[in-house]
Amino acid sequence: MVASLEGLLPELDVVRKDFPILERTLAGGLPLVYLDSANTSQKPQVVIDTMVDHLERHNANIARAMHQLGAESTEAFEAARDKVASFLHAPSRDEVVFTKNASEALNLVANTLAWAGPFQVGPGDEVVITEMEHHSNIVPWQLLTERTGATLRWFGLTDDGRLDLSNIDALITERTKVVSLTWVSNMLGTINPIADIAARAHEVGALVVVDASQAAPQLPVDVASSGADLLAFTGHKCVGPTGIGVLWGRREVLDQLPPFLGGGEMIETVTMERSTYAPVPHKFEAGTPPIVEAVGLGAALDYLGDLGMEAVHRHEQTITRYALDALQTVPGVTILGPLSAEDRGGAIAFELEGAHPHDVATVLDTRGVAVRAGHHCAKPAHARFGVQSSTRMSSYLYTTPAEIDALVEALEYTRSYFKLK
Repeated sequence: MVASLEGLLPELDVVRKDFPILERTLAGGLPLVYLDSANTSQKPQVVIDTMVDHLERHNANIARAMHQLGAESTEAFEAARDKVASFLHAPSRDEVVFTKNASEALNLVANTLAWAGPFQVGPGDEVVITEMEHHSNIVPWQLLTERTGATLRWFGLTDDGRLDLSNIDALITERTKVVSLTWVSNMLGTINPIADIAARAHEVGALVVVDASQAAPQLPVDVASSGADLLAFTGHKCVGPTGIGVLWGRREVLDQLPPFLGGGEMIETVTMERSTYAPVPHKFEAGTPPIVEAVGLGAALDYLGDLGMEAVHRHEQTITRYALDALQTVPGVTILGPLSAEDRGGAIAFELEGAHPHDVATVLDTRGVAVRAGHHCAKPAHARFGVQSSTRMSSYLYTTPAEIDALVEALEYTRSYFKLK
């Protein structure tokens, strides 16, 4: 392969040993080649141990139990909030709301914007998204506009998989109330210029919502410089557990949004006639939260912080560059999205001419290579490029060049298996 490997994480072998699942073998004694991290990342031992320790030694409900275990559990949960705030470079820990995933965070925003308040969306208003969004950042806005009489509009895509910004001034107008977009596409890998788009949105007074589910695992995130008013990401793509997500929002925005769910902990007082609500973030955290999952996320962000997100990003770019070059040596492979590693994240969707993506993934799995096949919850983006589905490999901080070589060898085997020309 011709791509330079300068930029790989130092002591990559040591890093890989932090992830016990990477040591396992599959059927037939094949080593696991895990190239599905955009779907979910693997977990380092420290995250697993931290969650087990909490369950074994500190398990109790938070903010309710007036005993030592309750105090310890509450302290661990709120410490995780501090770690998220630090990871995002957020001005205040109170701007961090825990949800069960990024989808819930985005739905929280879309639903509360339908209700009375200074940001309420109604007839005559417009919501702008993009054609490359994950379904989690399409469907909530479709539901909002259907329910309120607002209009949904979107940025199209260029032939090389970037946002078509040529009509940005015509698309984002005085009628625009919300602009919601992904920072990094989960299908095309494209890294979007969110700060530039946010600047235009703010010129017309629109709120900017950013889906950072693919960005947070691999890019340094500074919410202030991003231009976002609200930003969502999920823990399980950041070497953390499933069942935990984050909504960050500017304090002045969160303060003015109405509660999303009603129940315990989100209240200040309750009478039979009416209720008043706790301040943020608790206003949006009704009921018993995902406690041990938040603790696990805190440990995951500590782990990423120790590696350094700049170093993680360099590693991702190096592996992505290597993979782009390698995949283009396989006859019949067409890559969807930008061909420059500097313009994209670690997810690479591709077609293999003459073979269905599901069949490709199945054959790769027989060689120990785990990838994803399907529409990747991005059907509009696939439709834009005239394909129903694709195969997607996605790397992360533990991916090695040898694993990319194994993918290429498995694709060559797939070509021979299907007798492709």
